[in-house]
Order: sequence, then structure tokens, then C-alpha cells
Amino acid sequence: MAAKKEDVTFSGLLKEINAKKFRPIYVLHGEEGYFIDRLEEAIVENALSPDERDFNLNIIYGADVTDIRNVISMCKQYPAMAQHQVVVIREAQVVGKLNNKGNANELNQLKHYAAQPLTSTILVVCNKGEAIKGKEFVDAVKKNESGVVFRSDKLREGRPMELAAMDYIKSQGCSIDEKALSMLSSNVGNDISRLYTEIDKLKILVKDDKRITPELIEKNIGISKDYNNFELEEALSRRNAKKAFEIINYYEKNPKANPTVVTVSMLFGYFSKLLLYRAATDRSQAGLMAAVGTKSAFRVKKFEEASRYYNTLACVNIISWIRECDTKSKGIKSRQDANALLRELIYKILTS
Repeated sequence: MAAKKEDVTFSGLLKEINAKKFRPIYVLHGEEGYFIDRLEEAIVENALSPDERDFNLNIIYGADVTDIRNVISMCKQYPAMAQHQVVVIREAQVVGKLNNKGNANELNQLKHYAAQPLTSTILVVCNKGEAIKGKEFVDAVKKNESGVVFRSDKLREGRPMELAAMDYIKSQGCSIDEKALSMLSSNVGNDISRLYTEIDKLKILVKDDKRITPELIEKNIGISKDYNNFELEEALSRRNAKKAFEIINYYEKNPKANPTVVTVSMLFGYFSKLLLYRAATDRSQAGLMAAVGTKSAFRVKKFEEASRYYNTLACVNIISWIRECDTKSKGIKSRQDANALLRELIYKILTS
């Protein structure tokens, strides 16, 4: 049975594919091309040995599809001396456009195949950069439970990247603490390809406990375990001015490793959630966790500590200053140095 929509994740699908549990049809679409490429690659590598690919791997580009019936005919063929054949349609977003048939209409013809696909064929439809237009085809895949539809969304910096990292780390049989997770996600921004590459490197280097630690990240990725956005957040939450400015000094000496835009984004996310924490009407732990969008009791406790130092008005003012810093650091109505702007912002936060 096909997975429910909310259960379809990159890590879950990758784990399933690596275990050689294949669906007859994979519809991979969305803005983030990395996930789509990685899943396609995993399907081919796990379904076919190198020797089997000569006769059982068919890669078709959307611009070359003049009649989708030819693709359906290909899918209905049986593999040659192998358990599976794999048919990949890359750039499905341009299927039918060159011969003016209409992208959606042409793709929708695949609904007839989706009603009764050949189980020895694995059809992979890759539609990068946008949502797939063939709604009837997609609906047929879901209705007949003949495959899986995965939407590959672009991830934002901050918590979405942290959640993606955590999900992938768990799927690899490893674990990571909150500080190490923050160090890792802050360093890569929203570059999902780099995030997964760094995790793949770290999982080879972990000890027997399979734990990714700040020390491991510092040694192998070059991020300081003492001077990073996690530690800056900790220092500000306790109004520890000495530690906060030590971190800012370090940032000024290492600007490439600590871009101001990433730090400002982190600060905006943190103080926005602190404001939500203060405004929450349900003061139970579950209610507070829901208000700030976390499953971590540790993180809620951190907001509780910070709320002793920052009242509601202070949070509102801080968020306004962060927005101003972000605008000016991008050169809008200001030519002030980004590091100087960040230093000024930290001073305002600590004295709010």
C-alpha cells in the first residue's frame, strides 16, 4: 500500500529504496532538485546491477517525448535477464511542450498505465523546479496505490534545515545533540546538497555510539564548537555580554565561515519564538512546545530562562531591530559594514 502523504519523506523513501523495496511508479516533483536527483540515483543503483543497465535502463528526456504512448509501451515490456527494468523520464515539465500537445494533457495519458502498471517495471517521473502539471496522472497513482508521489520542497534556513538534518541522521542510524545540530545547519545555510554531504562524511567518522558531536564537527568540518550561532543564542538568552561579544569578535575575524545573514536569520527565528512563548495561552509543556514549534522539552526550558530577561515589549523591539539590521546589511539605505551592524544589534539586544 502506498504511504500516506504525510509519511512520504526523503529519508523514508531513501531507506525503503536502499532496502530494495520498490514501488512501480515514483512521481518526484518540486523546487528542490537535490532530493529528486538523489532518489532517482538510488533507484537505479539498487534496482539494477551495472551489467543489467545496458538492457534494462531507459532514460528519456521530456523534450524528446513526442508521444507518451511510446513511453507506456516501453513500460509494458519485460526486463531482459533481470528482475526489474527502470524507465526514467527526466525534465517531465517539458513533456508535450515542443509539439504543442500541452504538458499536462500529455502527462495525463500516463493515468491509464498507473491504473495497472507492470510490477517488474519501475517508472520514475522527475519534474524539477515546479509542481507537476499532470493532475489526472498523479490522482491515478494515488487512487490505485500504484506508486508514490513525493513533493520536493525547497527548505528554508534555520529550523526546517535542522529538522531535515535530524531526519536524515536518524535514517542513517546515527544521533546528534542540539548544539551539534545547530552548528551543522547554521554552517550550510539552505544548501541541502552540502548538508547531506557533510552528514555522509560524519557518519563514517562516528564512534561506536554513532553519535555526531560538536567536537566531531569542529575537527572535520571546521566549525568552532565554542564560537557559533548556538553559543551566541545561549549567551543572549542569559544576557551574557562577555560571551556574546567574544563570539562576535570571532565572527569578525572569520567572516566567510560566519556570514551575517545567517546569524541575523537565526536571531529573528529565536526572538520570534520567544515572543510566541510569552504570548502562549496554554502554559502546559505540550502547549508551549506547540506554540514555539518544537518537540524538545530542552528548547522550551531555554525559552523559559530567556523570558526572565526579555519581556514582551523587549521582544517586539528586538524583532524590529533585527529586521532593520537585515535590511541595512544587504545594502538597502545603508553602506555600513555588516559586522558593525551585527555588533550594534547585539548591543541593543543586551541592553533592551
